[in-house]
Amino acid sequence: VQLQASGGGLEQAGGSLKLSCAVSEGTFSSYSIGWFRQAPGKEREFVATISRSGATTTYGDFMRGRFAISRDNAKNTAYLQMNRMKPEDTAVYYCATTTKFPYGSRRAGDYETWGQGTQVTVSS
Repeated sequence: VQLQASGGGLEQAGGSLKLSCAVSEGTFSSYSIGWFRQAPGKEREFVATISRSGATTTYGDFMRGRFAISRDNAKNTAYLQMNRMKPEDTAVYYCATTTKFPYGSRRAGDYETWGQGTQVTVSS
């Protein structure tokens, strides 16, 4: 399984970005997908996860309705829509897959495969 995260970049506060996570090889619908982020000098932080079917989503506490995770099983791709972005959202964003947890997990250690990360920078 290989994961390719993309869509990061520089955005102004209040703006939006949509990240993509393309999964190659394996059966995409057998994976729950998670998004995590890591800012310089900080630990990796849970952002969101989506179940295999896409019916169940879970978000980090800081989301407060600003972010939305989704997936398209026909395209083997998961997405993270980020709205009303803030400077504190600046981080490298990673997507990951797990076959062990049908509804996903908040714990990074529960994921088996990780993408390379995409940088998101939000200016004030």
